[in-house]
Amino acid sequence: MKKNTFEIYKFLKEKDLLKNSSKYWWPNVGSFEIVVGSILTQNTTWINAQKSLENLEDFLVLNKFITLEELSLKEMITPSGFQNQKAPRLLQLAKNIKDDFRTFRGFQSRVTREWLLSQKGIGPESADGILCYACFRDEMIVDTYTKRLLKSFGIEFKNYGEYKAFLEEGIKANFEEKELTLVFTRFHGIIVEYNKLQTFK
Repeated sequence: MKKNTFEIYKFLKEKDLLKNSSKYWWPNVGSFEIVVGSILTQNTTWINAQKSLENLEDFLVLNKFITLEELSLKEMITPSGFQNQKAPRLLQLAKNIKDDFRTFRGFQSRVTREWLLSQKGIGPESADGILCYACFRDEMIVDTYTKRLLKSFGIEFKNYGEYKAFLEEGIKANFEEKELTLVFTRFHGIIVEYNKLQTFK
């Protein structure tokens, strides 16, 4: 039985599931696309969100995205569903980034988790995803895949914060600080890829 996340990490890493992936696993890390994708992936599959991102290909930088009309955006993101809800939230988020940080680079360096959680449509999972993959911060993401994996090891918690603390503790205790962002991205990636191969009860 795996008792901490470092043991789980080692167990998953030995399976070499990320051998063909990019350094940080997720595509286009460090870009505004991650911010958009974090909203589009809510309540849908990654395949559907990806279709929406492909429709937005020419607008996936902050200054171009904020020029979109809401109706046009709704049409572009229809594949990911909930477009009437997601479109205004995305446009408002982009406007707030522009107003508060001026540039996406400024956002990357100065945004806080509290700021993200204050934005409509962004919960803990989306906030951590943005911080980790868009801003290269040391934040572990807790998603359905993560909870399913931990449950298979007999590990369950009451809320997001408890899951996050447990996941981060075992990693931070065994890696240097400069390694954490890379480890967290790849740990999350391994969890997702491992889930795709499993049939959990």
